[in-house]
Amino acid sequence: MSDFTTSPALTRRGFVALAGAAAVLTMAGCHSMSTTESLAQLPRKKAVYKKLFGTMPDGTKIYQFTLTNSNGMVVQFITYGARIQRILVPDSNGKLGDVVLGYENLAGYMSAADPYFGATIGRYANRIANGRFTLDGTTYQIPPNDGPNALHGGPNAFDRQSWDAKEITELGQPGVQFRIASPAMANGFPGNLVVNATHVLTDNNEIIIHYRAATDAPTVINLTNHAYFNLNGPGTDVLNHVVTLNASKYTPTNNEFIPTGKNLPVAGTPFDFRAPVQLSSRLKPFPAGSKANFDLFPYGYDNNWCLNNHGSVKVLAARVTCPATGRALECYTTQPGVQFYTGNFLNGTIHGIGGAYPMHGALTLETQHYPDSPNEPSFPSTVLRPGQKFYQSTHYKFYTV
Repeated sequence: MSDFTTSPALTRRGFVALAGAAAVLTMAGCHSMSTTESLAQLPRKKAVYKKLFGTMPDGTKIYQFTLTNSNGMVVQFITYGARIQRILVPDSNGKLGDVVLGYENLAGYMSAADPYFGATIGRYANRIANGRFTLDGTTYQIPPNDGPNALHGGPNAFDRQSWDAKEITELGQPGVQFRIASPAMANGFPGNLVVNATHVLTDNNEIIIHYRAATDAPTVINLTNHAYFNLNGPGTDVLNHVVTLNASKYTPTNNEFIPTGKNLPVAGTPFDFRAPVQLSSRLKPFPAGSKANFDLFPYGYDNNWCLNNHGSVKVLAARVTCPATGRALECYTTQPGVQFYTGNFLNGTIHGIGGAYPMHGALTLETQHYPDSPNEPSFPSTVLRPGQKFYQSTHYKFYTV
């Protein structure tokens, strides 16, 4: 295998540009296109690079894919967990900078400390109460990995597995299609499930993710991406970020982050982000040893909002802006909910690209179905049956203000 490959849909001119970029990286001593400086030298062309990223203990090779567009935006993925490793976008001065948290090497992603950085989450994103649900009269048990509950599909789920991947083009835009086959009863989930997660980078500085799945037996499914965004750049906090969520309701939870089954109005609560809110104005230290209501004294968010987008990628789901850098991010999705999380459990002990990650060092916009939906009949269904086509799509669009 050569050091890099290109999408077969690229023009000869594009191939020459890629070859030139590879030469630049080689002369700079860069083995895996890992530094911001090296990535900034890539030609401003629609292109795909593929490199060996690392090898798992069992010998499985993990690859890194780098997508570029005509505006200089760069997105990197790895096949371990079908993860987003880097997103480089310009600030208001045109300087490229990384806006997601991640690691330089495979060992970081495989470590026990990894909090799902950039991972494709499945089979079931978010929490299932007690790791248990009943489908068509049969009860299934998922191994708990978050206290008594199952989180993000349980232990060694999609985020901890190697995905197959290939370069693709979609409407002339470069992309990567990840694929995983999950056998029946993997982590206790019924049905042989095949999932495709296609990621495309457009010339509008937009990352489009398409999720498709099929099963041979009734099962439940909830997929998302767990990118940790920081428009300042990794290693800082996001308290200066201004957030808008197009949601009139949210799903309150108990102390274990399991929904109570209700959808409550956000009006008059700290969960109201229908108008832009700077996070520093909302987050407060939780009074030590007190019995204060979290809803009145939030130290951070880790909740699901019920989106008003009615399943349309043409209606805004969320917007985040950063006055310090001028960067902005908009999210559009077909999913009914978004888990907005503000890095509450980061504490400076994790060191990744950009340095140590402090508390509130990032935020997530995990577009998905509601947590614990298999146990809440009133929530939008996450059941997938044989013959049905599962499809969800999320768009992350970057720009400057």
